[in-house]
Amino acid sequence: MRHYLIGLYEKAMPSELSWTEKFVEAKNAGFDYVEISIDETEAKLARLDWNEKEILSVVEAGRKIGMKIGSMCLSGHRKYPLGGPNSRNLEIMQKAIDFASIAGIPIIQIAGYDVYYEPSTEDTRKEFEQNLELSAKMAAKEGILLGFETMETPFMDTVEKSMHYVNTISSPFLQVYPDLGNLTNASLLYGKSVVEDLSTGEGHILAAHIKETVPGKYREIPFGTGQVDFKTLLAKTWNMKVRRYVTELWYTGNSDWRDQITNAATLARNILDKLDREQERGKEYAQDN
Repeated sequence: MRHYLIGLYEKAMPSELSWTEKFVEAKNAGFDYVEISIDETEAKLARLDWNEKEILSVVEAGRKIGMKIGSMCLSGHRKYPLGGPNSRNLEIMQKAIDFASIAGIPIIQIAGYDVYYEPSTEDTRKEFEQNLELSAKMAAKEGILLGFETMETPFMDTVEKSMHYVNTISSPFLQVYPDLGNLTNASLLYGKSVVEDLSTGEGHILAAHIKETVPGKYREIPFGTGQVDFKTLLAKTWNMKVRRYVTELWYTGNSDWRDQITNAATLARNILDKLDREQERGKEYAQDN
């Protein structure tokens, strides 16, 4: 039995697939669950207005196949950021938490932006912190964990920067959900190793995005063709007791998307299975001695 779960980012598959089809494809590729996307498009944000029956119909579709929605990527705040003046930011957060509560989703990955389409200022950072505290209270009420994604902008592109807000808000329901590809690019900018940066989040990392990058480019890089040292970084997170992972890649109209998601699952499984076996052998050795 494996002692970890690995999910597939929903946008790795064609959007026109039904939820039943998405669950089937993810399972066939070797995943345990799907991470639902609530991005800044109105089509994805509209999901937050689904009623309980609509949400549970998706949950039931997964159950029939032996799959589930295991986490939510809430990137809709890029358009409606917590540090911005638009009141829709907290409405989106509340609706996302309510959706997660109904669907049984334990973790919401939130974007580490104060603002995105405008300059970051002292005022936007102050507004971000105030709304973040309110968001953590919302999450605490429903028992949902919020985890910062480390992003591609200087505001929060490292675990260390994420931890500033985790420590400031000081809520067990606000933690870090880093992107290993983004962290790798940040390490090139700051000359600090990803392993060292991950260490600053000891005890506060909920899960990790497994994503490939190349210098200066943060998405749509095929697994195994970039710069990310998956073996080292997965070993580090594993030793930090992280046991939930999501491979993040995108369907871009490519006909080989099934091969790509299967290859991503295989790459991650090969490393994580080895770490899992080594841990179990270590336990057996300790018991025998």
